[in-house]
Amino acid sequence: MQLEELREYLKTVYGAHVEIIYVDELGKVKTRAKQKPGKKLKGFGYGIPYKVEFSVNGQSKSVILQTMRPGGFGHDHFSDRAQVLLWQHSAFNRLPRHARSVDVGAFTTTGSMKSLGDCDEFFIITDMIRGYPYFRDLDRVRAHGRLSRLDLDRCCALSDYLVDIHKVKSSSAGLYIRRVRDLLGHGEGIMGLADSYPEGLEYVDEDGLCAIEKRCVEWRWKLRRKTHRLVQVHGDYHPWNILFRAGTDFSVIDRSRGELGESADDIAAMTINYLFYSLQAYRRLDGPFELLFDRFWSNYLDRTGDEEILEVIQPFYAWRGLVIASPIWYPNLPLNVRKKIFCFIRNVLKSERFDIKSINSYMVS
Repeated sequence: MQLEELREYLKTVYGAHVEIIYVDELGKVKTRAKQKPGKKLKGFGYGIPYKVEFSVNGQSKSVILQTMRPGGFGHDHFSDRAQVLLWQHSAFNRLPRHARSVDVGAFTTTGSMKSLGDCDEFFIITDMIRGYPYFRDLDRVRAHGRLSRLDLDRCCALSDYLVDIHKVKSSSAGLYIRRVRDLLGHGEGIMGLADSYPEGLEYVDEDGLCAIEKRCVEWRWKLRRKTHRLVQVHGDYHPWNILFRAGTDFSVIDRSRGELGESADDIAAMTINYLFYSLQAYRRLDGPFELLFDRFWSNYLDRTGDEEILEVIQPFYAWRGLVIASPIWYPNLPLNVRKKIFCFIRNVLKSERFDIKSINSYMVS
């Protein structure tokens, strides 16, 4: 970043003429009165705090310019660091005697600086993707009780897609551990879902949810040794986030919770929906949905050879089970379906190796 860009940024913040007097790492001995505009400032963007002295319409001011160091402690992603800095800007000035936050900003891809201090809410704009969601196919299968050739082809295409994206590996062990930790403790994860369940339900109470969480904590300590499994993921790969056009041509939307993670996350998110639809139609995995479930799994295992996934998918199925049994997300689900889902959650968490062929045994109390 150039000093001239820093001057222009401060000009937008203060709405007045600004002259830079001095910039250097905080704590260094001050050896010069002024850096020349145009000199590169090394270190910005890497967690190094800088002291900036400048004048605004002739009045001297000093501020600290600081970013967050990436990696570890939940600061792995750009969005993690943005979350912390945005919170700090909104909270510092509400606490008596706290150092005042002047602004929160961002470095752009071109090296300039952009103010975000007056933001109230963030938004995203994406391309409009044409197509219809995959769950409509499943609705039709449930209504008519049969599969077409296209249904089987689409199932394989969806499985193939995961085979392809999961080929991208990463060696960031700490990030794998973080993703497993987030599976439990994130607001959208197992504990967040459990907290959303109201009291007085016929199919699960506080003790039941607590027992599920305890089992999942045990699974966390098993999975955290599997750091070699970190791969590229979608993160929310379910029938509502897949848009089909003609034939097997499809797009995905709403990728969630990070670029890298455990492949079992994507597999569980999709395949549990075959179980979900089948429970509504047959009270077990059966008929056309059993064929889709088996086709998806067999294609993925044949093409990847990843038999180890059967030893790690259990807590991911538990998480997705809490989603599909949720009275918030699915308020009209029959009671007996919810009970079977919770049987599935409890039993799959007890299983050291997930048995694809015996899945109906997981739904027996």
